[in-house]
Amino acid sequence: MVRRVVLLKLKPETSVDEATRESKRALTPLPGVLSVKTGAVPDDDDYNFAITLDFDDLDTVAAYVPHPDHRKFVDEYLLPRSEARKAFNVVCQ
Repeated sequence: MVRRVVLLKLKPETSVDEATRESKRALTPLPGVLSVKTGAVPDDDDYNFAITLDFDDLDTVAAYVPHPDHRKFVDEYLLPRSEARKAFNVVCQ
C-alpha cells in the first residue's frame, strides 16, 4: 500500500472544515483512491491542513496525479486557497 500525504497551509479565509468537505467530495471518487482522510496539523507554522490518500501501489499514484479531475481540484480549489503545499508518498509495509 502507498499513502500519499499532502500538507497545506490554508489561507485564513479557508477553514479546515471546508477544505475537508471539498477534499473528500472531489478525491474520494477518483480511480485508484482507496481512502481519503483529512485533518488539522497542530503546532506547525508551515502547514495547518493535511490530506492522506491510500492507494494499492506507486503505479496507481502515478496515474492519479495527472488525472483530469484531480488536476481540476488542485488547480481550481487547492491552489487558490493555500499559501504552501508539499506532497510525498510513503510505501507502507
